[in-house]
Amino acid sequence: MARRKVEDIVEELAKPIVEGLSFELVDVEYLKEGANWYLRIYIDKPGGVTIDDCQAVSEQMSSILDREDPIKQSYMLEVSSPGERPLKRERDFERFRGEFVEVRLYQPLNGRKIYEGELLGLNGDIIEIKTNDGATMGFERKDTAMVRRVIRF
Repeated sequence: MARRKVEDIVEELAKPIVEGLSFELVDVEYLKEGANWYLRIYIDKPGGVTIDDCQAVSEQMSSILDREDPIKQSYMLEVSSPGERPLKRERDFERFRGEFVEVRLYQPLNGRKIYEGELLGLNGDIIEIKTNDGATMGFERKDTAMVRRVIRF
């Protein structure tokens, strides 16, 4: 089964469980790293999630995944907070609007490949941020290697 189809099926299974435990389902990833397959479920709630929160979701998801068996090969199930995960989907850009992000470009712009600032949002295919000096910048999605939320301490 295609990777994206697995993610869609698992997302449908996970959403009622995650929301039933008062969390938000942020993303589902199914990917191969080295010789192993990983199913990653990202959850969040105001104030962040704890290890106990992740364990509660993991236990319920393990049961339903064993029962429904949507993935035929062996895999590792991981449940975690979104942390500094890359923003990929439109809903990621909406969800993290107002958060501090790092934008990495494929090619330098004004001599730089990395920009940081407050995420203003996604306007069509343009990622807009407000830099630390107050300037508003826009980057075409096709020109960005990665956009990720950065946790500032």
